[in-house]
Amino acid sequence: MKKEIDYTFDNVRVVMVNTTEPGNIGAAARAMKNMSLSHLYLVNPKGYPSATATARASGADDVLSNAVVCESLEEALQGVHLVIGASARQRNIKWRQMDVVDACSEIQKTTTLESQKVAVIFGTEKSGMTNEELDLCQILMTIPGNRDYFSLNVASAIQVFAYQYFILNGQGSFLNESCLFKKASFDELESFYTHFVQVLEHIEYFEDKRPKVLLMRRLRRFFTRAEPEKEEVAIFRGILRNIKPFKKP
Repeated sequence: MKKEIDYTFDNVRVVMVNTTEPGNIGAAARAMKNMSLSHLYLVNPKGYPSATATARASGADDVLSNAVVCESLEEALQGVHLVIGASARQRNIKWRQMDVVDACSEIQKTTTLESQKVAVIFGTEKSGMTNEELDLCQILMTIPGNRDYFSLNVASAIQVFAYQYFILNGQGSFLNESCLFKKASFDELESFYTHFVQVLEHIEYFEDKRPKVLLMRRLRRFFTRAEPEKEEVAIFRGILRNIKPFKKP
């Protein structure tokens, strides 16, 4: 059975990490408001708040004034169920990768269920997102462009994403109810990974040829591809608890 879904923009947050130019923050706020997005999170922004940001916002003052400033990316991701990182660089470890069109479809599918939130992360102007920041993501989102010259400004990248998401939701798409499920939240997954590390340390699994950082990065990619549901993570936590009870760090 299919039915029309009333999609919402309230469950999508745009996260800007270590932004160095306040004008980009203002331009991003303007782009967001034009496309009905209003939740902006800023991780360690430089020189913000700023008159330059306000000027570049061109009337999107409400998006700026309601922006949430965080000290860490983990703080900005609290309470979300799907984390998407925007990046143009190729990586040694293959994250689950989608272009902006498919990524927006995945966001739409996730936000269809009430209270499920999505974060889309945009890295610093000079170097984008680090591998450590991408470790916190389930999907790597790319915006296709000229291979001989691809230098998309961070605010422009946010505009492209916001436009695509707006257009997708404006088409009145239909989703099959049977495809919807309650995803494990960012908080639940991070707690699971912490518990997993404790168990692997307990059984002395880590060693020189199996370093903890690289192994956990690969395991994160494995579980990301699986898109675990809330109930599935609870099952894994129960198994781990029988090996070694969880000790909060």
